[in-house]
Amino acid sequence: MLTPSVGPDQMEAVDPSTSRRMARTRQRDNARELALRSELHRRGLRYRVHQRLLEGSRRTADIAFPRRRIAVFLDGCFWHGCPVHGTKPRNNAAWWREKIDANVARDRDTDARLAAAGWLVVRVWEHDDLGDAADRIEQVVRATSTPQHLATIRPDTGQAT
Repeated sequence: MLTPSVGPDQMEAVDPSTSRRMARTRQRDNARELALRSELHRRGLRYRVHQRLLEGSRRTADIAFPRRRIAVFLDGCFWHGCPVHGTKPRNNAAWWREKIDANVARDRDTDARLAAAGWLVVRVWEHDDLGDAADRIEQVVRATSTPQHLATIRPDTGQAT
């Protein structure tokens, strides 16, 4: 597991309100995830949630279509280093930079490992319109009849890479 190398003794104090806000942020089953799942279900798509797809790994896909071998990840702009909306904290800047860089590296590693195992990866940014995201996911699911694909769907264009 990749963890930042900046130790606790090198970190600045965190404002209590910031600490409370970060603690309240849900990692799974958050409002956006539930809304996207609801929209996909409304469109007749059936899926698994928080499914481990790689043997020996604790990493899970937010939404998975196992029979089609499609994995969907909803990436938060802050936590996953969105090039458009990702922010750079001023407090503990070095620690956060390493943390977010490690998250991005883990995302790319997950994409590569899933693709090597025959999965198609769809990544949805936090700022993406959920209707557009549901359209992209539905298009991929309905177009994929066999697990013969080895690609990642770019969140900005919806195109396979």
